[in-house]
Amino acid sequence: VIGCIGGGSSFSGLFWPFYHDVVTGKAPKDVKFIAVEPTACPSITRGYYTYDHGDTAKLTPLIKMYTLGHMFIPPPIHAGGLRYHGKAPTLCLLARHGIVEARAYDQVSVFDAAALFTRTEGFLPAPEPSHAIKAVIDEALKCRETGEEKTLLFLLCGHGLLDMQAFDDYLRGKLKPYYYPREKVLEALNELKKLYPWLFKQQSS
Repeated sequence: VIGCIGGGSSFSGLFWPFYHDVVTGKAPKDVKFIAVEPTACPSITRGYYTYDHGDTAKLTPLIKMYTLGHMFIPPPIHAGGLRYHGKAPTLCLLARHGIVEARAYDQVSVFDAAALFTRTEGFLPAPEPSHAIKAVIDEALKCRETGEEKTLLFLLCGHGLLDMQAFDDYLRGKLKPYYYPREKVLEALNELKKLYPWLFKQQSS
């Protein structure tokens, strides 16, 4: 079960019923959950699991989640719906315990996957679900190599007709892979420590 994650709402709507079947023993087979995010906004794959605000103005309560810091400034990538600094607390908890696997892909490889999907399926996906499509293609290629049969379910949560400029940039070779700098993540963590030193004392004790 594969989906893209920005805040995590659409993927949660897809995978939670299947997770419920797994924990209640109703699932007829093993189910793997894969959440895919951009390398430009890698909250789970490169962020910290700690308490943080859900907004820049610090109006929300502190939320336990994987975060890049509430002062996060989104980089100029085309998957605008995936540029959130944190993720849903319940999704983060499952990722923390290894129940949900998180992956991150750069936007060029994601658009490569979207182009392949469009040519084979005749449907132009939005940049956001194209992250999930990239993961599906990777899983399918693994199955081809191993001979294993799998059912691959993913969420196609957006049409690309409103993203034609992004695809034009891709076809013209203007897109560049972007990886969020580790230093920025450390800066955000240090800022949190300055704001709430007591919080980190509790976590380390």
